[in-house]
Amino acid sequence: MARFISNINTRRPEAIKHGEELVDWLEDAGHDCLLDFESAQAIGRPNLALEESEINSSFELAISLGGDGSMLRTVSSVGEHGIPVLGINFGRIGYLSEVEPELSRQRIEQFLDGNYEIQTRMRIQVNSTSSATPILGLNELVVEKIDPGRTVRLSLEINSEFFTSYATDALIVATPTGSTAYSMSARGPIVDPTHQALLLTPVAPHSLFDRALVLSPDDKLKISILPDCEASFAVDGNVINTLEIGEAITCSSARYPAQLVSFGGSNFHQALKEKFGLSDRQQRTLRGN
Repeated sequence: MARFISNINTRRPEAIKHGEELVDWLEDAGHDCLLDFESAQAIGRPNLALEESEINSSFELAISLGGDGSMLRTVSSVGEHGIPVLGINFGRIGYLSEVEPELSRQRIEQFLDGNYEIQTRMRIQVNSTSSATPILGLNELVVEKIDPGRTVRLSLEINSEFFTSYATDALIVATPTGSTAYSMSARGPIVDPTHQALLLTPVAPHSLFDRALVLSPDDKLKISILPDCEASFAVDGNVINTLEIGEAITCSSARYPAQLVSFGGSNFHQALKEKFGLSDRQQRTLRGN
């Protein structure tokens, strides 16, 4: 008997229906499957609800039913316990949820048979004076302006040494996994998600130095708020708090990476081609065929 934990995007009826069927199938096979409170309510099984504080390493697998946002939430819940995460895709073209719904049972059986791979993905740890505990993220930290009519001024230190200051709409610190999210839309570098690096990308900077940076995963970053505007900061799309003038936030590699289940069929380069609408026809055209 195996123990599973599941998170469902409850805004997608098809994900709820699939989740209900999947839980029944797992129980019929003699396994346990618990869910977060909202997901358990959505499938009509409140008795299966699990508090986040009750999650521990006794679970063999966490199953996310949704898109990449659902995967981020699931990783946030289970990442520090070393529980691998399997993503069943109910979103658009995703980089994290690689299993299509019609293959979900087959892939879970493969997992139970030991026929799978684990992709280790770097996460970031964010510390601020407004939060008593560190905040972990798989995609990115964003420090951004609050006033839509003004830029925010930020000071950046790398390993306790001043590097530069920015007048910008936002500053993104992304992981390689997050390089295809907000950072990419700000023209940041696209990096293979299995690499280890911190990616620093300013958004619409008013500065002669407007380049994105690829930094060592061992670097420690400190971002301070300069006069005259406050800022806010978000991790993986969740706004955490406001940063007053003079406050600072730090960002570094997290101790516990994410463990994503893969079956060898996912191809980062192919996902990029689909995302950008690239086709092999371009290659044939260049060859004159």
